[in-house]
Amino acid sequence: MSIHVTTDKDTGVAVVTLDRPARLNAMDTTTADELRATWQELRHDDTTRAVVLTGTGTRAFTTGLDRDTTVPQPNSPFMQDDPLLTVGPKANDLWKPVIAAVEGMACGGAFYLLGECEFIVAGAGAVFFDPHTTYGMVSAYESILLAHRMPYGEAARLMLMGTRERLSAERAYAMGLVSELTETGGALSAATACATTLASYPPTAVQGTVRALWTATEATRTAAFSHAPHLITLGNLPPDQQAKLFAARSTDGPRIR
Repeated sequence: MSIHVTTDKDTGVAVVTLDRPARLNAMDTTTADELRATWQELRHDDTTRAVVLTGTGTRAFTTGLDRDTTVPQPNSPFMQDDPLLTVGPKANDLWKPVIAAVEGMACGGAFYLLGECEFIVAGAGAVFFDPHTTYGMVSAYESILLAHRMPYGEAARLMLMGTRERLSAERAYAMGLVSELTETGGALSAATACATTLASYPPTAVQGTVRALWTATEATRTAAFSHAPHLITLGNLPPDQQAKLFAARSTDGPRIR
């Protein structure tokens, strides 16, 4: 199993952990399937009233889609499958609050998950970036989700600068992407404390508030998502050209801002 779930029946808090540390908690198709199943199980577990989402270790929350994963695609520009599009809690109709605890790298497909959490707690060593443009890919769904969580200019810079820049936890906290900054290794404990508080409140009031908050931007997000498949089809380089760019990637360290 690449997803580990622990549930505290006394506090009502479940901790969902991406557990592939050897792959920097990157998600393959099995992980995606397990995430979807996990959210569905938590929907029906009335003893769980709040959730923390994290990754094993302090090197990475997740680096998105595992590059060794092959995703079979229909031979049509009108039918492109995104393996991570439905890995988040909201995509699975889970309206219990989900808090992200981020340590280390959160990049690329990580934003499918972070974009559907209520808020983010990060350790001091966390960094955020999106490699799509560097390797000839359109960042569509990720950009749409991030544009609803941070100032437009900051979202644009994060998604466009690719691997040349990484957003520090401190800067992410200053702009509001991260709601609480802890020492390295402290994000899970802080996020769990918040989740424990939320789980102590009447659940329908909390879930109704979660739903209301999501509704505030749902219409524009849905409209933007409708354009994403076409933008990806038009803008992505062929896989072999993407692979060449990845193989020739710079060994220079990125700028941390």
